[in-house]
Amino acid sequence: MKSLFDQTPFAGIKMKNRFFRSATYDGLADERGHMTEELFQAYENLAEGGVGTIITGLTSVTDIEQSIPRQMAIYDDSFINEYKKLTEMSHRYKANIILQIVCLGSQTSNGKVMWGPSSVEDLGYKTTPDEMTPQQILLVQTAFANAALRAKQARFDGVQMHVAHGYLLSKFLTPYYNHRTDGFGGSIENRARMVVETYIAIREKVGPDYPVLIKINSEDFMDQGMTFEECKYVCQKLVELGVNAIEVSGGSFSSRRNEGPSRIIKSEQESYFKPYAAEIAQEINVPVILVGGNRDFELMTEILNQTQIEYFALSRPLIRESNLINRWQSGDLDRAKCISCSKCFGSRNGTSCVINRPKNVDPV
Repeated sequence: MKSLFDQTPFAGIKMKNRFFRSATYDGLADERGHMTEELFQAYENLAEGGVGTIITGLTSVTDIEQSIPRQMAIYDDSFINEYKKLTEMSHRYKANIILQIVCLGSQTSNGKVMWGPSSVEDLGYKTTPDEMTPQQILLVQTAFANAALRAKQARFDGVQMHVAHGYLLSKFLTPYYNHRTDGFGGSIENRARMVVETYIAIREKVGPDYPVLIKINSEDFMDQGMTFEECKYVCQKLVELGVNAIEVSGGSFSSRRNEGPSRIIKSEQESYFKPYAAEIAQEINVPVILVGGNRDFELMTEILNQTQIEYFALSRPLIRESNLINRWQSGDLDRAKCISCSKCFGSRNGTSCVINRPKNVDPV
């Protein structure tokens, strides 16, 4: 019987357990995306808390677009040395750490350039991007590749391309937002071209052995969204090209109510992307990571042993309890204390659980 605390090989690195901290916007970097003591401490709490692999918060590959306030970044070489301190700290706790890289597209505020596959208003943000030219597409692909190389130089254990939740790469896959009539629009083969070419650019920079993961929507959960069959096509294509693992998520700010990535759920609705992840895991030969409502240790153990899903990612539970994995390993298998209210997001003082916040901290 497989255990959530099995030590396993993963894309050439050793996993001390099957738990990932799924990428989470921390809101603790400085105004240029650089490390702060607050951010470093948040990651040390996670590493000390027992999670096998940390995936960082979404990290901007370019300073051309307007970042989310206090979002991490890696758009030039000035970030390399400070991130070395982060990776060295994580490795002291025997926790792997992977950098998630992103271009926001229309899911940001006005003030700088805003790009999309087409000039279509974002349903969630109410922003309208400029349709990207071929030259701008190449610029973004190059920015991803350069960011991945910097991550390797900073000794991250890999990078994760953010191809989910309505950010730029995800938007190219979504028919509602992609009305292009060139080689980047129309069929799923064309709509996937931006993602595929970005992956190839990254691989050429970091070499064949450096772990490159993707996070992708199972579905967009919106009218004219990417379908599950289309998601599987993209996954299979990337596996053929050498991607090392796939984290299966779903939805965005454009999704139907309570069908986005972070859902308010009851206990019987936990692990809500399991059907999608299980089917993908049956059809591809790289590890699949299940994210979304993972709260119950026994349920995850059951999924591990009844499907081909090998790994489990948690976000909100680790915001509530950074030491959750150590607690479970000690034998206290009570479910995560997180109640899935999603009020951890949106604070001006960084992402944190409302129950854990000091009374004098502004909750909004």
